[in-house]
Amino acid sequence: MDLLLTNGTVVTMNREREVLAEADVLIQDGRIARVGRNLRTRGGGLRVLDVAGKVVLPGLIHGHLHACQTLFRNRADGLELLDWLRERIWPFEAAHDADSMRVSADLTFAELIRSGATAALDMGTVRHYDAVFESARDCGFRLTGGKAMMDAPDVPGGLHESTEASLAESLALLERWHGTHGGRLRYAFAPRFVLSCTEKLMREVGRLAREKGVRIHTHASENRSEIQVVRELTGRDNVAWFHELGLTGPHVTLAHCVWVSEEEQRLLRDTRTVVCHCPGSNLKLASGIAPVPELLDAGVNVCLGADGAPCNNNLDMFQEMRLAALLHKPRVGPRGMPPERVLEMATLGGARAIGMEAELGSLEEGKRADITVVDLSGLHSTPADPRDVLSPLVYAARSTDVVHVIIDGRPVLKDRALLTLDAASVASNARQHSARITARAR
Repeated sequence: MDLLLTNGTVVTMNREREVLAEADVLIQDGRIARVGRNLRTRGGGLRVLDVAGKVVLPGLIHGHLHACQTLFRNRADGLELLDWLRERIWPFEAAHDADSMRVSADLTFAELIRSGATAALDMGTVRHYDAVFESARDCGFRLTGGKAMMDAPDVPGGLHESTEASLAESLALLERWHGTHGGRLRYAFAPRFVLSCTEKLMREVGRLAREKGVRIHTHASENRSEIQVVRELTGRDNVAWFHELGLTGPHVTLAHCVWVSEEEQRLLRDTRTVVCHCPGSNLKLASGIAPVPELLDAGVNVCLGADGAPCNNNLDMFQEMRLAALLHKPRVGPRGMPPERVLEMATLGGARAIGMEAELGSLEEGKRADITVVDLSGLHSTPADPRDVLSPLVYAARSTDVVHVIIDGRPVLKDRALLTLDAASVASNARQHSARITARAR
């Protein structure tokens, strides 16, 4: 059935960055058929959703996420990256089973949908990634993701895998899930980071990703201690080492890139590798602040993400947009990260991060109908300049302002109520399984 969103302020994010007042978006067969005014059509079968006084924008896209970690929220505070991984996160991940993984994914996608996200690039833990795809399949979320790959000799026993097993399971998941459900679910190879992967594994991932036409999703240059160890092991910085191994290019998304040299910044630009800025996570783990304005000015593709719940501790893209807009101003000036630049990172940048910039990220004819509707009439957004909706979206809006969410033309949130997940059951299951995982990890 076709759907017409009518009378809203439409933030198109098209080439001209048009914002259309009192405009409509017509959805047919899961795609945007038209954007404009007075689009009501005759005939039956058309549902109409009046969004007068609200803002209609492309669905927000997380460029870096760990759905497997959401059950560990509020259980890994006060640590830097490597200690955070070894003392808390890896033991928790090793304690997962398929049931707890499904509960963690359900909690993740419920939170993401409620906060206006329609898609994400996700990295799991070593096992049970089918459960994450199953959750996204059932709730209607758009997911690109893959199992974490960890074959280095010093990886903890509960997560260590052989190179052959890591590649075989990744290929099996790719065969089962990539391109399924109308292309809503897609696979990405996910070697965790340099310190958890052998050179043999990463070279093979680079080869297979090109052969299969899928993405690579990994971490790079997040923490100074990590970088020092990488230099000692490889004689290179992270991005330079990835480039040598064949893990750069427009099909690669590197999370963080907080500490990148000028040479690495040039590599990122020249190879068109995507960088995901995770300001909340980088602050909480005391990792630092990525040189995002410089990367953008140099022409590097940069998106936005929340990372995992234990290092944030939420998955709210509105908070990440606000942080990204504010963090850099003391250094580059008040106009260095304007709202339109930040919103682009959360929409078009995210679409590039999952390799779907031709299909997502803007409200244009022919693109997939992934749409978020936001109410900016709350006290915290009032008063607003009627000529400028981008500033309140980036600086003032909250996840609780999201009213409707549509993915592939299908409503998954209506009037702030989840349609494909039961919020009370998701929360209850999460509390139960979090306690169980914590006990198993001790």
